[in-house]
Amino acid sequence: MKSGELRVLSFAYTVLAGDCANALSSVGLDPYVGFMHGDRPGRASLALDLMEELRPVLADRFVLTLINTKAIQAGHFEKQKDNAVLLNEDGRKVFFNAWQNHKKEKITHPYLKEKIEWGLVPYVQALLLARAIRGDMEEYPPFLWK
Repeated sequence: MKSGELRVLSFAYTVLAGDCANALSSVGLDPYVGFMHGDRPGRASLALDLMEELRPVLADRFVLTLINTKAIQAGHFEKQKDNAVLLNEDGRKVFFNAWQNHKKEKITHPYLKEKIEWGLVPYVQALLLARAIRGDMEEYPPFLWK
């Protein structure tokens, strides 16, 4: 992968981490107290924990689709004075437009066996985690996608 493509992947992880943190907060869990990721000031460790199972299916596949369909191209990046490579404004517009459209796509949740939008997956998984922590479920059902 080229540095620009890695930047898009990193950007997708950042957006997904924010979605996971918001989902956890909405079900009453503290996104900063994690299980796998150690607690560190300013790091949403539980959001990163939740994100681990969602990265391959939500972020990685999404970014690969952007690259393979040439939705994101070299002209969507700009090199900074410190040699950092970032998405420019047009690149961010392409990313977020595609991200919002992707989140509207419907899937059948592997545990619930109900149709939901991709964008609801972090919330559903946060809700299942909250139920498991509170003892309403025997164990947490991870999101296992083919």
